[in-house]
Amino acid sequence: MKAVVVDDYAAIDQIELKQIARPAVTPGAVRVRVRAVGIGFVDGLKVQGRYQTKDPLPFIPGTEFSGVIDAVGDGVADYAAGQIVMGMARSGALAEYIVVPAEAIAPLPDGVSPEEGASFRANYLTAYYALAERAALKPGEILLVLGAAGGVGTAAIQIGRLLGARVIAAASTAEKRDFALGLGADAAIDYTRPDWRDTLKALTQDHGVDVVFDPVGGPVAVEAFRSIAWNGRHVVVGFAAGSIPALPFNLPLLKGGSLLGVDLAQLPRREPAVLARCTAELSRLLATGALKPAIVSSFALEDFRAAFTALAGRDALGKVVVRIGP
Repeated sequence: MKAVVVDDYAAIDQIELKQIARPAVTPGAVRVRVRAVGIGFVDGLKVQGRYQTKDPLPFIPGTEFSGVIDAVGDGVADYAAGQIVMGMARSGALAEYIVVPAEAIAPLPDGVSPEEGASFRANYLTAYYALAERAALKPGEILLVLGAAGGVGTAAIQIGRLLGARVIAAASTAEKRDFALGLGADAAIDYTRPDWRDTLKALTQDHGVDVVFDPVGGPVAVEAFRSIAWNGRHVVVGFAAGSIPALPFNLPLLKGGSLLGVDLAQLPRREPAVLARCTAELSRLLATGALKPAIVSSFALEDFRAAFTALAGRDALGKVVVRIGP
């Protein structure tokens, strides 16, 4: 089969598409013929060995996927060959076939495209867990979404609206801000402007924001925390800006504020019941059409480097997808 293989941590232009052996199905697992793979900022960090944890070399990048079950291992009763599914794994998705435990997949709902199925679980689970569970976002509260035009930012806009919040999208270009408004944001601001906090203050009528959803980090994160309301919550999701900010401890004291971390990778071990509850609710929302991933950029497997380059340049709108099978 064809697969993107990382033999050494390196820049994406040094990673190759190779022919390797198709993985054998194992007990309790299924083999999926991959149709689509969702690519995120974290995938780019992993390829370069810059993520908080490193995948053992060699490895195949890619965590989110959709496809058709090709083979079922012993002990798997809930799935059969030919079933269309979506799934999430630690790695291995950027290949024509992937073997994963049966609990790592779910049926792809009717009416949901392979691209949408491959763009759903990581971003929407991150946004839902961050906002509903960690921040306990309430109806009527004000939510500020940084990096609002990216994959996880667009998910946060939609989740925030479903939870009844007033959503303010922060993005660096007019195109990105218009895109966020089209997804349901109530207002959009340019956080590259020196006076952006004044604009935010006016939009909230001096109240400040109740929750900050932050996949960006960098200097803008500290400025966003300065703009939270009393008892505000700042949810740390990632560091797309490339630097980890240092927060002066007097700010939480003066704001009565909370800094909340979100690490999706730890949920299966630390909060399995919460993970199951969030996953079930998100699957229901996807199946009913209440949530719909925003996919703008799609690439062929042979063009996987272009997909990573689009993410690294932070120019992509919505989710970036690599299409593999028919």
